[in-house]
Amino acid sequence: MWEIIKAFIYGIVEGITEWLPISSTGHLILVEELIPFQGTSEGFFDMFDVVIQLGAIMAVVVLFWKQIWPFALSGKERGDKKGILSFVKMDIMTLWFKILVACVPAAVIGILFDDVFDALFYNYFCVALALIVFGVAFIVVENWNKGRNAKINSLAEITYQTALMIGVFQLIAAVFPGTSRSGATIVGALLIGVSRTVAAEFTFFLAIPVMFGASLLKVLKFGFDFTGLELALLAIGTVTAFVVSMFVLKFLMGYIKKHDFKVFGWYRIVLGAVVLVFFGVLA
Repeated sequence: MWEIIKAFIYGIVEGITEWLPISSTGHLILVEELIPFQGTSEGFFDMFDVVIQLGAIMAVVVLFWKQIWPFALSGKERGDKKGILSFVKMDIMTLWFKILVACVPAAVIGILFDDVFDALFYNYFCVALALIVFGVAFIVVENWNKGRNAKINSLAEITYQTALMIGVFQLIAAVFPGTSRSGATIVGALLIGVSRTVAAEFTFFLAIPVMFGASLLKVLKFGFDFTGLELALLAIGTVTAFVVSMFVLKFLMGYIKKHDFKVFGWYRIVLGAVVLVFFGVLA
């Protein structure tokens, strides 16, 4: 029963931190140190903390379905269009092509060097350092961005070149745990002139193929020989992350229309310091 409660707690932490630019990895590492799973296979947690992100991703799919589903199935949606292309919403399909372009840098590097990066950087010091560095980056970028007019104010205005540049920033998060995937892409998007709202939305959509791919990679490495307990933990963590993410996404989209991201920068700096002190004492 206690392991089930732990999975529920992990799901809550994932659902909150996946979308706020504060690093879900950093938080899950800290929680795992405080309340680690007992009775699970070696390597289970490394797979678990990635796969439960699918719950958070499904929240994006549900909330933004009309903005990401590229097929027109009803006659009303197709309008006067004829032929096979009448079933395709070209603006949304084009958006998906741009999302896939943005995925390329992290996908290539992740597939080739995932184990290397885990071995080198998946430790408390690197995570804490990434939390602090990108916390400072948020504050600096927001101060620099204050009073500037965004060049890109809609998803349609994002070019393939812009998408690729955002993908390069996402690569930083793929290499250094604790950076925050959403944090890296939002900071990168702000730097190249994307509005805060559009940067957040593109980040949400970009997470869909990225996290599905990352989850599949982790499951394949772990294998499919789950115990009954492990399947239960995965299911509870994933469902909990989904439910919590539904509320967090709605909150965040309302928040960024009126506020900047500096508060998350300060939070990251404080959390990074806490992680350094906490693990430093244990060491």
